[in-house]
Amino acid sequence: MHLTNLAKKPPVGFKTGKPKKNKKYLDKIRQMPCCVCQRFGENQQSPTTAHHPIHERFGTEKVADEKAIPLCEGHHQGLWDQSKIAIHKEPKLWQETYGADYSYS
Repeated sequence: MHLTNLAKKPPVGFKTGKPKKNKKYLDKIRQMPCCVCQRFGENQQSPTTAHHPIHERFGTEKVADEKAIPLCEGHHQGLWDQSKIAIHKEPKLWQETYGADYSYS
């Protein structure tokens, strides 16, 4: 019996190839306002950064630059603007409060 790879993915646990970088797209994203601040009427107090979605993503999958969303530093890393829920500090609380990050792309 010969099995084929119907999903066209490597075996579980193997990393997939990285998608191509798209600096032009990421630069465009960084010029936009934070999508969470806009949707929830919050005041954006820090620069916009490009966030690659992490919710419901498995460790072996890489997210393409074209899926990145604009988040202010407070909603992204929360290193300087600690007035917001930062997705990389509290991903579960962020998702409960704002929804899945991939839904913004």
